[in-house]
Amino acid sequence: MNQLVKQMRPKWMLIGLTMLALLVGVGASVDLDFTEQAVAQDLPDEGPAGGGQPAADGGGDEAPAAENGGGENAGGGKDTSMLSWVYDALGPGYMVIFLSISFTLVALFVMNVITSARSKVCPVELVDDFEEMLNNKQYQDAYEMAKEHESVLGAVLSAGLAKLSSGYEQALEAMQEIGEEENMKLEHRLSYMALIGTLSPMVGLFGTVHGMINSFQTIATGGSTPEASELANGISTALFTTLIGLAIAIPAIAAYNIMRNRVARLMLEVGILSENLMSRFQGVGQKK
Repeated sequence: MNQLVKQMRPKWMLIGLTMLALLVGVGASVDLDFTEQAVAQDLPDEGPAGGGQPAADGGGDEAPAAENGGGENAGGGKDTSMLSWVYDALGPGYMVIFLSISFTLVALFVMNVITSARSKVCPVELVDDFEEMLNNKQYQDAYEMAKEHESVLGAVLSAGLAKLSSGYEQALEAMQEIGEEENMKLEHRLSYMALIGTLSPMVGLFGTVHGMINSFQTIATGGSTPEASELANGISTALFTTLIGLAIAIPAIAAYNIMRNRVARLMLEVGILSENLMSRFQGVGQKK
C-alpha cells in the first residue's frame, strides 16, 4: 500500500497543483476586473463641467471625495470573498449537487486506490511462499494459504488447485474464470469514476443554460434599462457551474484512466504468474 501511494503521489500532486493554479488564476482575474470596474465607475465625470472657473473649483472640491469613494468601493469589492461570491452565484441547489459529486469522487478514489493496490491484486510475497510450498510438495498447505489470502492472485491460484484433480486444462479454465470475474469487479468500481467525469460537465452545462435563461429573462422583463447586478447574477451562475463541473471532471477522468491502466497491468501479471506457477502440473489428468 505504501509503495502504491508513493507511485501515485507525484501524479496526483501534479493534477492538484494544476487545478489549484487554474482556480487561483480565475479568481485573481475576476477580482482584478471587479476592481477596475469599481474604479472606472467612481471616476468623476468631466463632461458637465464647462470651461469656467466655478467648474474647476467644484472639480477640485469633489476630487478627494470621489477618490475616497473609489477607495471605499474598491475596498468593499475586495472584502467580498471568493467563496461567498461562488456561493451566491451557485445557490444552495448547485452547491449541494457539486459537493455531493466531489465527496463521492474522493470516496471512490480512496476505495479504488485500496482495492487496486499490489498487495490486494498481485502480492509478491504470496508468489514466493506459494512456490516454496509447491517445491516442497505441500499442496494442501499451498491451497489453504492461497484461499485465505485476500488478493486476486490468491483467488486465482486456489481455484486452479481446486480443479487440478480434474486435469490441467480444467484448472486453467477455472483460473481464467476467476481472473475475469475479479477483473470485472475492479473495472466496475472504476467505472463510477468515469461516470462522474461524464456527468459533471453535463451538470455544469445545465447550470450554464439555467443562468443564461435567468439573464435573458431579466432583459425581457427589465424594460429598456435592466439591472446590471441581476444580469451579472445569471451570468455568474452560468460560468461558475461550467467551471466547477470541469474542475471535477478533469481529475475524475485522469484518475480513471491512470488507475484503469494500472489494474490492467496488474491483472496481466496475475495471469502470467499463475500460469507459470501451475505449469508444473501440465501432465496431470492426461490419459496415457
